[in-house]
Amino acid sequence: MESRILQLITALRASGVRVSLAESSEAFSAVDLMGIQDREHFRLSLRSTLIKDVRDLPVFDKLFPLFFGQGQPPMMGGNPMDDMTPEEAQTLANALRQFTDQLRQRMERLMNGEPLTKSELEALAQMVGLNQTDDLRYQNWMAQRMMRALAFPEVQEALRELMEQLQQMGMNKERVEQLRELVQQNLQGMQEQINQFAGQRIAENLSEQKPNENIDGLMNRPFNALSDADKKLLQREVKRLAAMLRTRIALRQKRAKSGQLDPKATIRANLKYQGVPMEIKYRDRVRKPKLVVICDISTSMRFCSELMLSFLFALQGQVRKTNAFAFIDHLEYISDEFTGSNADEAIASVLWHMPSGYYNTDLGWSLNDFNNEYMDTLNGQTTLIVVGDGRNNYNDPRLDIFSLMSRRAARTIWLNPEPPYLWHGDSDMPKYAALCSNVLKVSNLKELTEAVDQLLSG
Repeated sequence: MESRILQLITALRASGVRVSLAESSEAFSAVDLMGIQDREHFRLSLRSTLIKDVRDLPVFDKLFPLFFGQGQPPMMGGNPMDDMTPEEAQTLANALRQFTDQLRQRMERLMNGEPLTKSELEALAQMVGLNQTDDLRYQNWMAQRMMRALAFPEVQEALRELMEQLQQMGMNKERVEQLRELVQQNLQGMQEQINQFAGQRIAENLSEQKPNENIDGLMNRPFNALSDADKKLLQREVKRLAAMLRTRIALRQKRAKSGQLDPKATIRANLKYQGVPMEIKYRDRVRKPKLVVICDISTSMRFCSELMLSFLFALQGQVRKTNAFAFIDHLEYISDEFTGSNADEAIASVLWHMPSGYYNTDLGWSLNDFNNEYMDTLNGQTTLIVVGDGRNNYNDPRLDIFSLMSRRAARTIWLNPEPPYLWHGDSDMPKYAALCSNVLKVSNLKELTEAVDQLLSG
């Protein structure tokens, strides 16, 4: 219990609450006096000794149940077939056969009320980057990512289809409704279990946070796990990284060897040697690439795209021409913003014109804008770069337009912070990926830096 209280104190400090050594000592004394048998008395003992400013009360109230919770949310449990007639049980078994093994197993698990095991939760946490998250504002976001990794949207849709199928197969309407209610309650219980686990893990991460984490740690931390203070540090760091890349790319371009053999020029040059190829001629190599960059600046992608735009601004001298675009629910041409000398002002102007908020991201409509006005920016010497998560809110992805863009460009590179196991639900990424030359994962600044270096070295 003492170690858990110390974790709470460390997490409070990491969240900006000032807790002195004397107040920590008072907290242990209060707990010794009041005991831990009554949970509410225990909570008030810590609350009254550790919190001296009313503005810090919400932080304590958020953290306390994460360290001293009530355990897993209740699941109803039980097998729905226990009180079914043999005919009803057979009908349910027949209806389940139409689904894939994975979906069927998850639906049966929900019907039986089986919570996720600790090892399963740990695996999900590792997959979605929860272990690197130390900001409680991202609790719900990380829980949603964990549910997405479990294919929750697909499971919910499959359950709806199952209920309709059972009715069509003649199962009693009351029995179907009873089954629907049972599954819905168990589904909610599993969502609560995941959300509670996400909060507990973030709180534990806060308690283990070092006072001054070095920049290397931040560079490896997922974008969606960064606090506002972390983002400011990385915004400064990206300028240093861009300067380093600019030097490296310039040297690489300077030292680049000649291009491909030019047969016609070689023959002409060697006529004086009776056609013997004494002097070999090469075509000039195009060293600086031409880019078309399309950035998703919706809420989930905003910081990643902001850093990408910072790189583009700093590396203008290493490319022949860049046509840059930004979109949320429509496309805007933003290259004109980059004609000045101040990167921060240029990027701030772009973000101001397209503020974050409640939008239905619509890449398909943005591609339609591109097709109508900017398709001529693509040609056989252009690299097309898309920065986005491929989530389209079930709108038309306009694969016909993206396919045309990909064919017109020399190569098409997609930078996506989400790994392939999250490409389902409202994600059209599997369809877009099939039309790309390459898809690079850029979930943190280290990966984004490596991707930019790779793009400009090709």
